[in-house]
Amino acid sequence: MSIGRLNHVGVATPSIDDSVRLYRDVLGATRIHDRFAMPEQGVWVCFVDLPNSQIELIEPYGEASPIHGFLAKNPKGGQHHLCFEVPDIIAARDEMRAKGCTILGTGEPRIGAHGTPIIFVHPKDMGGVLVELMESPKALHA
Repeated sequence: MSIGRLNHVGVATPSIDDSVRLYRDVLGATRIHDRFAMPEQGVWVCFVDLPNSQIELIEPYGEASPIHGFLAKNPKGGQHHLCFEVPDIIAARDEMRAKGCTILGTGEPRIGAHGTPIIFVHPKDMGGVLVELMESPKALHA
């Protein structure tokens, strides 16, 4: 496996609306997608397009959201994860495991916000950074 394209930087926020204003009004972002719910993952999501990548704004959805723990430690929000594309999520998962890395959750890929399979690799194995690996969206790289 070779590290792929940086797809997005995940940013946890207590308020997607406030974060959108920051990226639009302060940083000049002009393409901001509508927010949408991912109740199965406990988050609201909103993508901000950049010339070379995206910012994924993630806000808690419901009381059981895993983002609550992050925001308890970082009340204003902040960088939550980095997401890199891989051509084959199963091969990437198996290689990461073979290298001694811990895959979070059940270890089975789930469908992420881009509609493609994803896994998360534990920060203890990634230099303190939560890393999401996502199968490259076929429509973007066909």
